[in-house]
Amino acid sequence: MTPFHEYGRQITRRHFFAQGSHALGWAALASLAGPDRLASPANASPAAAPPALTHFPGKTKHIIYLHMVGGPPQMDMYDYKPVMQEYYDKDLPDSIRMGQRLTTMTSGQKRFPIAPSKYQFAQHGQSGMWVSELLPWTAKMVDDMCFVRSMHTEAINHEPAITYIQTGNMNTGRPCLGSWMSYGLGSLNENLPTFVVLVAKPTNTEQVQAISARLWSSGYLSGEHAGVSFRSSGDPILYISNPPGVPPEIRRRTLDGLNALNEINYQNLRDPETQTRIAQYELAFRMQSSVPDLANIAAEPEATFGLYGDAAKTPGTFANTALLCRRLVERGVRFVQVYHNNWDTHSNVAGRLPDQCRDVDQACYGLIQDLKQRGLLDSTLVIWGGEFGRTIYSQGGLSRENYGRDHHPRCFTMWMAGGGIRGGTIYGETDDFSYNIVADPVHLRDFHATILHLLGFDHQRFTVRYQGLDQRLTGVEPARVIRELLA
Repeated sequence: MTPFHEYGRQITRRHFFAQGSHALGWAALASLAGPDRLASPANASPAAAPPALTHFPGKTKHIIYLHMVGGPPQMDMYDYKPVMQEYYDKDLPDSIRMGQRLTTMTSGQKRFPIAPSKYQFAQHGQSGMWVSELLPWTAKMVDDMCFVRSMHTEAINHEPAITYIQTGNMNTGRPCLGSWMSYGLGSLNENLPTFVVLVAKPTNTEQVQAISARLWSSGYLSGEHAGVSFRSSGDPILYISNPPGVPPEIRRRTLDGLNALNEINYQNLRDPETQTRIAQYELAFRMQSSVPDLANIAAEPEATFGLYGDAAKTPGTFANTALLCRRLVERGVRFVQVYHNNWDTHSNVAGRLPDQCRDVDQACYGLIQDLKQRGLLDSTLVIWGGEFGRTIYSQGGLSRENYGRDHHPRCFTMWMAGGGIRGGTIYGETDDFSYNIVADPVHLRDFHATILHLLGFDHQRFTVRYQGLDQRLTGVEPARVIRELLA
């Protein structure tokens, strides 16, 4: 957001008209520049959004971040380790573990027996990417995707790990990636939020993790940059519908009265969050018209459901959520965050993992193809991954047909597609145990720096002054843009 836009957002009507000597000049400038040029990004129209204050032209205009809550097992999906078949039920060598910290779930185990993946793998596409039999739809589009098999983090438990990958810090209270994007680029649609959060319900609900609004908080940024959570049943947003007997005209008069009171409050206290409240009330009023149209997927042709699968017709499923992602992006929403739960496979991998993969496999394929055929993929970055990986050794009982896997922060796999990413790329390598990285490590800070680069920001210069420090998403430790991933 430029200083000019910030000033335009903060100034009150009373202060504006008090400056009578300048009113005529402002009116003339407005007539010459057009309404969209003097509006803040939050009020700009999609066709004439003001240019963002980026450091260089970015290739990514939208992001769809598909977060698999709990940590998908990389060696059962993307990180093929055939040598492990020879190590079945043998203890993980000390030379591989190297004293790594363990969770309380397995720290008391007397043994750490190797559990090779029970699933078959095959190579696909010109890239020759190895993909599990659990993901037949994903296997069809590997040349559109960039696989990073060397992600790593310091966090070993869910809450700090998810917070870390979302906000760049294990402690809560910081802006998340979506809030940074909203702050840096502004809005493309005055009738929808810049940053939307969707929570998909998994088919299998054996062990879901708690997630909360702290993950999509705007932290020390203005509250308008926080994610707006859409519900999967009933009204997409609470109170989006007027109560019986309250027509839009009365709602409009009520908001005008509230805005007048809020402006008086702002004059007295100068709290910028008051201006945020005014803007959010106005957005909520406009969303009463825009959101019902957005949520009406019945208008989609049958071919769309052929892409995403019939599950897309059921509200709350991952497939339905993926379809909503496309509908949000094509209407100008900048950042869509999706959470899909129940990937915390401490036990019963054979019983749970197939359900998880079925939930996301065709839906992800449909999303990528849908974006591509609509000309949106080049400007939309799709991210898929969890907060960490899983261990090659089994937690609990082990058999050829079933096993469990504990948390593993040393290496895990994520993929990206579109938005300036080089398709058909496989980056990073792990050892035969999928336990340690042996080539091209990518830390979460590098991941964030690369995403900011795709948006047009130098991560070292994209800062906000807070509590006397220039705060940034990548923090103060070294981070680099992984240029090998860029198209």
